[in-house]
Amino acid sequence: MRKSDTSQAEFVVLMAALMSIVALSIDAVLPALPNIGAHLNITDPNQNQKIITMIFLGLGIGQLVFGPLSDSFGRKPIVYMGFTVFIAASIICITTKNFEMMIFGRILQGVGLASPRTMCIAMVRDTYSGDYMAKILSIVVMIFILVPVIAPTLGQALMVYFSWKSIFIFTLCFGVLVMLWFWLRQNETLKEKYKIPYRLSIFKTGTIEFFKIRSAVIYTILSGLITGSFMVYLSTSQQIFEKQYGLAEEFPLIFASLAISVGLATFLNSRLVVKFGMRRIVHTAMLSFVGISLLYVLVFYGGVNPPIEVLVGFFALQFFTIGFLFGNLRALAMEPLGHIAGVGSALNGFLSTVMAVPIANFIGSFVVKSVVPLFSGFFVCGLIALLLFYSNSSKVVKLIKQV
Repeated sequence: MRKSDTSQAEFVVLMAALMSIVALSIDAVLPALPNIGAHLNITDPNQNQKIITMIFLGLGIGQLVFGPLSDSFGRKPIVYMGFTVFIAASIICITTKNFEMMIFGRILQGVGLASPRTMCIAMVRDTYSGDYMAKILSIVVMIFILVPVIAPTLGQALMVYFSWKSIFIFTLCFGVLVMLWFWLRQNETLKEKYKIPYRLSIFKTGTIEFFKIRSAVIYTILSGLITGSFMVYLSTSQQIFEKQYGLAEEFPLIFASLAISVGLATFLNSRLVVKFGMRRIVHTAMLSFVGISLLYVLVFYGGVNPPIEVLVGFFALQFFTIGFLFGNLRALAMEPLGHIAGVGSALNGFLSTVMAVPIANFIGSFVVKSVVPLFSGFFVCGLIALLLFYSNSSKVVKLIKQV
């Protein structure tokens, strides 16, 4: 249900815009990875993946800092604090000629962007609850998906007409415009009566409370497994389509079409979640996620890549199921955490991201000449997630019968 009189449409679009700074910082860089690698004298193409995955590490770390602080000082000041860090990090990425400093700058970018990302979830939780909260999150994600659709094409265009550095400059300028909009139009969502007086023990007490809530922990782990498997695709997509298939020019279009698959699923989820409920949809989506990846592994076990049309078809089906998982898993984890939304959102984001980064780096190291390791990773992560989902349900048999 809704707990605020602010404009729902503007609120949803603004939350999506805040999250979009994160997506733009990741996806617009994808076509430029070989150029950045050449500029930084990287000889191993697999090292380029870290330019993508390390920003996620920063996102996880930053949430631990900004989440608890927001429960004491409010959501808006913390958004501004994080964006200040992002500005400094972007300058490092633009000016460095050293791979290690680039990685440091990307981690720092993630730390800064953790603020608007975490505060977006917390502000949605401040304003909505229940299955309606999942619906709003789905709409936010659906709008947010527009960025991955256009970001690689935008990044490629900027790189062609200017240089890869212009991608970082554009992202920074976009962020400034969103921050200005946020400052002018968004009210503070954390009510005074819910503010927790700041003390060093806030994070400790919030963490203890978080880990006492079994469902929040389970759904956070599920988010980490699904995010980790999807992160492998993000970090290896340029390598797959440009190196394995020789489709450098078509890469932005392929990436965009697959992002639309996720967007369509989140749109349908926003229409279906109130009627069918988050748990039932998550269960069906996870069964499909595991089944699709297993089918690919069984059919192409030999390691020879299928025609590009077949691969894109499998990716589209896989990401369609992911579209039903992202928002719902986050909403299920946040549902019992309304009294510690800031700390809860931080821990949820930190744990799921810290899980995802090593998963992505490990599986990504095997994606060299074949896409089978990627789908094998999808299958293993999905199967573990499905088993954990069952372990958290006391009505598994009834749920299966409903599907």
